[in-house]
Amino acid sequence: MELRIRNLSKTYANGVVALDKVTLTIPTGMFGLLGPNGAGKSTLMRTLATLQECDAGSVFLGDIDVLDEKDAVRRMLGYLPQDFGVYPKVTAYEMLEHFAVLKGLSHRARRREVVDGLLQQTNLWEVRHQRLGGFSGGMRQRFGIAQALLGDPKLIIVDEPTAGLDPQERVRFHNLLSDISEDKTVILSTHIVSDVADLCAQMAIINKGHVLLCGKPQELIYDIEESIWERFVTKAELPDFQRRHAVISTRLLAGRTLIRAYSEQDPGDGFCPAKADLEDVYFATIAGRYTAETDCQEAR
Repeated sequence: MELRIRNLSKTYANGVVALDKVTLTIPTGMFGLLGPNGAGKSTLMRTLATLQECDAGSVFLGDIDVLDEKDAVRRMLGYLPQDFGVYPKVTAYEMLEHFAVLKGLSHRARRREVVDGLLQQTNLWEVRHQRLGGFSGGMRQRFGIAQALLGDPKLIIVDEPTAGLDPQERVRFHNLLSDISEDKTVILSTHIVSDVADLCAQMAIINKGHVLLCGKPQELIYDIEESIWERFVTKAELPDFQRRHAVISTRLLAGRTLIRAYSEQDPGDGFCPAKADLEDVYFATIAGRYTAETDCQEAR
């Protein structure tokens, strides 16, 4: 079910513009919303989840007006917020069953079938009688997805779901998200570029309330593959290179400083061509060096 966002705007009382005429079309499947902290991602997610009002604009989920028909949206929505709290002394089974009742699953046998199935799907069946306070971060996130899947939602929103997870839990969580996105619209809001690279067929980059870029990750990478250059520099040389070149990222590699620059021509100065990746697209876009010719109103 397609989600259409048009000219969505939100300014807080302190004058901060969180969303500035955001326009996106999000198709079925996994969609990555990528941006730094404070970019407006969470404001957009809360608005789509009917938890926050906007100042202007429109949002439609199929034929449903998200801003006006909130109850209808909530019946089709699964939401895992950035800060998902749990009752530490309640077991996973008890808590999920409670959520199922709130979701309208009043028939006991059917509710048990759904809860059992979700605990197995999220690989929490063996710990279903364990108290949530003893869950690891990854287990809590998988429980969060289990509650978000109650009621067979058509739209699922997950906000910064892998922040703080260890590598093994991130892989497990990635596999879970991939499985559930086959016939649903899943919005993955994150600042972690590799999550979008691994999971999403479509993406957008947002910063300071503006959508800067949208498209297919592989196509965006292909578009800049001949514009990324790299070289090692000393720490003392770094400021000078940053002044003279469009340096988009720096990192340490084996104790040495590796810089990557965006340039449509050979920048000289000892730079060598580098294999582009989604991080280059992200950093070049945030830095204002790269702008793709994409239409964010059209699902691709």
